[in-house]
Amino acid sequence: MGLDDAGGPAGSPDEPEVDMPGPPPGEALDSPSGEAPDASAGKTGEEGAPSGATPAADARPDSAEEPAADPSDGASAAKRESRTGRNLPMAIGVGVALGALVLLSLYTVKPIFLAVMVVFLFLGMRELTDAFRSRGIRVPFIPLATGMVATPVVAYVWGPTAVVAAVSLTVLSMLMVRMAEGADGYVRDVAAGSFVTGYLVLMGGIVALLMQPGDGDDRTVIFIATTVASDIGGYFAGTFLGKHKLAPTISPKKTWEGVTGSAITCMIVGGWLVWWLLDGGHAWQGAIVGLAAVVTATGGDLIESMIKRDLGIKDMGTLLPGHGGVMDRLDSLVATAPVVWLLLELFVPS
Repeated sequence: MGLDDAGGPAGSPDEPEVDMPGPPPGEALDSPSGEAPDASAGKTGEEGAPSGATPAADARPDSAEEPAADPSDGASAAKRESRTGRNLPMAIGVGVALGALVLLSLYTVKPIFLAVMVVFLFLGMRELTDAFRSRGIRVPFIPLATGMVATPVVAYVWGPTAVVAAVSLTVLSMLMVRMAEGADGYVRDVAAGSFVTGYLVLMGGIVALLMQPGDGDDRTVIFIATTVASDIGGYFAGTFLGKHKLAPTISPKKTWEGVTGSAITCMIVGGWLVWWLLDGGHAWQGAIVGLAAVVTATGGDLIESMIKRDLGIKDMGTLLPGHGGVMDRLDSLVATAPVVWLLLELFVPS
């Protein structure tokens, strides 16, 4: 799907390390790109991490232990890979494959893309609920899984009213099902379940609303492309220019230079695509969409980093080589979807 927000095009969304201190002692590292270049910087994470989540104690990928590189045979590439904390060629390959799947499904039979989206959101929801379970939070899974599948489908078929109904019924059914397990931890579990409902179930319905109009394939491409552009622009700007930390206590490798690169790239891509793909769309409208996407994509990435730090894990999972878990790829997208949908409806009503 997308890459991370203002940092790297693969793995967790943090940007490549700059020559500044890493995270404060004792804090879990939040992403492959969020680990310190010095192998001694790894800290022991929380116990009981879920099977899909990568414990903070094992935060360093194999690439962090740099093999002796032959200066004549790619030493600089090896160094860059260790700084980003991921296998960059593998990450790019997976990203290209996901992009091809998105475009093929969108521009052939849109319901195929709907099915692909539901599968990824379902996997992301499973990663998130497993991560909660590592801290003793037991979210009612069956009501959430049902809502996760049903909400995008009814949104695509019946529109916004159906989204409100589906999300409301998901929360209500979760509150009722959880009663069977007793009062102990009831508020904690249903609060976490309500969070997942708003974070993933509702966002899945909004992406389906983007797809619903006749030009929904183009609107969805604008949404995904602006998010990806934010990631790519931030990665390269952060790699070559990054010096000033954006939020060192949350995501220690993200820089202001990377965010600036994200904004420039995202506004260019958004302005071009809105003008090119949507009837009546103007470049200035697309630039505003791109600027908004930078803010939400960066915020989505930082939100995910906060969740992982609180739970004491580095990645939500290991399903996507070079990227981490599915949620490590969805964080920027789910935060960007509602803003892009609202702005496109305002500028070019469907």
